[in-house]
Amino acid sequence: MEQLTFKHTIPIQLRFNDFDALGHVNNSVYFSFYDLGKTDYFRNVIPEMTTDQHVGVVIANIQVNFLLPVYPQENVAVQTAVTEIGHKSFKLLQQLIDLDTNEVKCICHTVMVGFDAQTKTTRPISDEWRKAINQYEGRGDLSK
Repeated sequence: MEQLTFKHTIPIQLRFNDFDALGHVNNSVYFSFYDLGKTDYFRNVIPEMTTDQHVGVVIANIQVNFLLPVYPQENVAVQTAVTEIGHKSFKLLQQLIDLDTNEVKCICHTVMVGFDAQTKTTRPISDEWRKAINQYEGRGDLSK
């Protein structure tokens, strides 16, 4: 598998309450880091996704692999990329990295599903969203 180049990176400010009794970031906190990454990614790629209260996406599946602990004073960021687009869903790959050492601390795979909040049903990923994601990622057509 070829190495993915992430086009989206957002620095994460570590807070006192992110750390547990062992002195590293608590596992549950990583999900909020990844949420920040997703929100900023879509704000940049599909601005209407973050402003439309009726049509959007929901998380259908999320899987996280914790590789290395994160300690206070580390300079970390979340990188986000869409790796595949299906009919009603797409796959995100995110990783938390140390910006000073380039060490990957944690990897997150997420499946997001198009969702209509008014009808409470899934919906296809629109052609406009497909085009915007493909253009942003610049890796050809991600549709599967």
